[in-house]
Amino acid sequence: MRLIIVVLMLSFTSFSQTNFSISGLVSSEGESLPYANVFLENTTLRTTTRNDGSFTIEGVYPGNYTLVASFTGHETIRKRILISNKNITVHFNLKSGELLNEVVITGTMKAVSKLESAVPVEIYTATFFKKNPTPNVFEALQNVNGVRPQLNCNICNTGDIHINGLEGPYTLVLIDGMPIVSGLSTVYGLSGIPNSLIEQVEIIKGPASSLYGSEAVGGLINIITKLPENAPVFFVDSNINSWGEWNLDVGFKTKVGKKTTLLFGTNYFNYNNPIDNNNDNFTDVTLQNRISIFQKWRFKRKDNRKFSLAGRYFYEDRWGGEMNWNKNYRGTSDVYGESIYTSRFELIGDYQLPTVEDILFQFSYSNHDQNSVYGNIPYLAQQRIGFGQFIWDKQVKNHDFLLGAALRYNYYNDNTTATIHADQVTIPSLFIQDEINFGRIQSLLLGLRYDYDKRHGNIFTPRLAYRFKPTENDIIRLNAGTGFRVVNLFTEEHAALTGARDVIIEEALKPEQSYNITLNYLKKIYSKNGMLFTFDTSVWYTYFTNAIIPDYDSNPNQIIYSNLNGYSTSKGVSLSVDATFGSGISASFGATWQDVSQNENGIRTEQILTESYSGVWSFSYKNYPTNLTLDYTGNLYGPMRLPLLGDLDPREEYSPVWSIQNIQLTYDGITNFEFYGGIKNVLDWTPNKGNPFIIARANDPFDKNVQFDTNGNAIATPENPYALTFDPSYVYGPNQGIRFFFGIRYKLR
Repeated sequence: MRLIIVVLMLSFTSFSQTNFSISGLVSSEGESLPYANVFLENTTLRTTTRNDGSFTIEGVYPGNYTLVASFTGHETIRKRILISNKNITVHFNLKSGELLNEVVITGTMKAVSKLESAVPVEIYTATFFKKNPTPNVFEALQNVNGVRPQLNCNICNTGDIHINGLEGPYTLVLIDGMPIVSGLSTVYGLSGIPNSLIEQVEIIKGPASSLYGSEAVGGLINIITKLPENAPVFFVDSNINSWGEWNLDVGFKTKVGKKTTLLFGTNYFNYNNPIDNNNDNFTDVTLQNRISIFQKWRFKRKDNRKFSLAGRYFYEDRWGGEMNWNKNYRGTSDVYGESIYTSRFELIGDYQLPTVEDILFQFSYSNHDQNSVYGNIPYLAQQRIGFGQFIWDKQVKNHDFLLGAALRYNYYNDNTTATIHADQVTIPSLFIQDEINFGRIQSLLLGLRYDYDKRHGNIFTPRLAYRFKPTENDIIRLNAGTGFRVVNLFTEEHAALTGARDVIIEEALKPEQSYNITLNYLKKIYSKNGMLFTFDTSVWYTYFTNAIIPDYDSNPNQIIYSNLNGYSTSKGVSLSVDATFGSGISASFGATWQDVSQNENGIRTEQILTESYSGVWSFSYKNYPTNLTLDYTGNLYGPMRLPLLGDLDPREEYSPVWSIQNIQLTYDGITNFEFYGGIKNVLDWTPNKGNPFIIARANDPFDKNVQFDTNGNAIATPENPYALTFDPSYVYGPNQGIRFFFGIRYKLR
């Protein structure tokens, strides 16, 4: 009997100890860290530290684990542990300053610590874009301070990206540092880059022409894709919303031989559900069927020299128009529709030469073919861009030199009367940059670029950047430079293609010249209780000569292009605040005030479709016990002047103050999975509210019942009391109202 009791007692003791606990302390620089995250990797066991920095994880079964401790603004530490037959104690000492050591590439064409860069560069990681998931990069930028995705057409929903109030053509978009998103692809190509393949997006506000050429006048966006070695083995991200939009990202990485790694990804987006909530008989949102296939190859070479190749193919079929339109009406005058077929492929690569000196060869090529009709007007266009450059990085004492030689080839042809012969131009360039380090506190960057354009001759664009860092957490930057831009109307101005207005080019257009100065101050504050605040403030002023701004006002039936007989300016101030409060709470807020105007013959005019102020915000709360994260994001835009069609036009001349706000809930309590869902445009705001209509003469898109005078101006009649012609350019915000969405992510590491 005693033996049975002993066996039972031993069995009970063994059973009660089949799982154990992990306890410990998380600290930094001698101070405890409350609300730090502690978890066992690849399990659902996690917790946050208490007010004294201590933690306990219960219910751990015997085995080998990786214990992780992390806290915003500090390094993340992983420790291998073994749970055998007892509870264990593990302590962590996290070093502060992880955010201060973010690496940026875009400002100087080389990897450098964000705080050491003389050029202010903003970084947005994949985590930022997950807070408000979108099917493309274009929409994803709506929550970046001072950056606004601008729709240019109510029917086909094409758009561009405004930085600090400047029109889209002033913004240069790069993929992995290569300038292949321009011209035709500026209008249609931004919606085909899979968000799941993005490592981070770097943004420069202000000119970067001395390094990247004439298109980087207003700002620069560099979309950096993941390195194959850093990507998950397999990933899927799919979501659908109540409007019927479905987006799918899927990809994998694999080894090809011993020295090659391949990253493959594809994006598919489909929307085939015509909706007309504003009752104008036109689709509120363009219907799309889009696929993008991406590959990135990374080759291992001797002495860790670089060699990578990336390629992307993009195809899209999009249309918008009258609700009863189908492809049988494409190009006819029976039912109005705008239909665009886009086929595009890109190749990007870099190769480090096998030399003692650090010399890198970068190259890219893109081929863009567009077959489109706007009502009964066809627009067939092809654009090919080839680019190659050598970059030599040389350190001489306290001078860090960057010397480069580039060659860009651009081919463009279309079926419009403005392009009698194909436009082919080859632009050779030389650039030099010297970053002088005066010690920990100061550095000075001097740059100069030379381009030769046979149409305009020699082009020089100098640049200066000064960094003053009085403390580890304070930086003052002063940047100044010039810009030079050659305008290509039919690849930049969607309104020039629709046929709703006649395009009038009054003179041989001269290139625009710009002069910019920007002052930036960044401050980081670490509190003793673990909170982190980052303040980023900028003041800028840009002056343009020979500005080319489309004139919608002089004649409602025309778009008039000419060099401004005067000057235009863009000036403003912006403030961004990022805060981490601990206990899983973080928030950010940004505000921008700007004044963009033109002065011609002594008359000052506000730039059309440019808001005077804007704001963005995000709030995130992670509840670790439930594995739930709440994200609340939004933006707000002040009034902007809109393109009216004459004095009788009943629509508002200025847009109201408007806001798009979104809520999302994410659950990550299952290993390798994330489930997310929420509401977009919670306020159900659309631009038709407060206006009698958005599209002028939507009932007569071919102007069959419009009467004109001898000068070509529409005449007021009982059937057309406002003397309007068909025009879809009165657009300043998305027509898509409130909608619900749900998605799933899966990652296998």
